[in-house]
Amino acid sequence: MSSYQRRRGLTARVWKTAEHIDNRGNRVQIAEPADPHEVRCALIPQRSARAEVPGQQQINITRMIVDADLPGVTLWSRVEVLGTQWDIVTPPAYHHGTRRTRHWSIDIRERP
Repeated sequence: MSSYQRRRGLTARVWKTAEHIDNRGNRVQIAEPADPHEVRCALIPQRSARAEVPGQQQINITRMIVDADLPGVTLWSRVEVLGTQWDIVTPPAYHHGTRRTRHWSIDIRERP
């Protein structure tokens, strides 16, 4: 069982991280869209800045709370929720507690 917000929250797709070799022969970490995790999550807005002048960029950062069983999710993963794609901006933080309350919190930023 998990908390009420994570049980009845939004559905999100979390892309796993995969290692690939680029054109120069370097090993790079990228988000692999094949076979993503389908999870329920709670979203908590953190901070945002609206682009009001041409050339500025809108920033929208949200904390996503999910169950603590997402193998293969790192800083290079990607999230698809609310009809848009988001980058992970901080490594997933594990919060230990009882089986019902343990979770990961992941800060995500909306892609421009």
